[in-house]
Amino acid sequence: MKNSIKPQGCTNLKLRQLTRMVTRHYDGYIAETGLKNTQYALLSYVVRLGPIQPVDLSRLMRMDASTLTRNLQPLATQGLLEIGAGKDARSRLVEATEAGRMKQAEGQRAWKTAQTVLNERLGVERVVALHDLLDTCIEYLDSHPDEPSGK
Repeated sequence: MKNSIKPQGCTNLKLRQLTRMVTRHYDGYIAETGLKNTQYALLSYVVRLGPIQPVDLSRLMRMDASTLTRNLQPLATQGLLEIGAGKDARSRLVEATEAGRMKQAEGQRAWKTAQTVLNERLGVERVVALHDLLDTCIEYLDSHPDEPSGK
């Protein structure tokens, strides 16, 4: 008879615990720039990909469209992003301003320090293995969407 391997505990709880710990770590560094970690991530996507339509940005960030809209507003209010007209009356384009690009560069320096410290704490090999596992899980879940019945 084969020994069956069974996960112990709740995967969601374990992932949320890890996510909270890692988020606190990065927040400690990113906060020095006046940004929240989520704002830095959003700003980085727009700097790299912009000008971009919000629908494309939400898809690439795997973020709900309404959450994206709420997260864009404070950055636009601070003058870090511009949300302008798109190719037709119903579409919009999001683009980083010069101040936004400068703030993203400042955030990137803080992020790089946070990443280096985390790599040292966990060990580079463990971080590489974690990234590989997470990427594989994300790819698998993207290609096998949830079934509403919970099957």
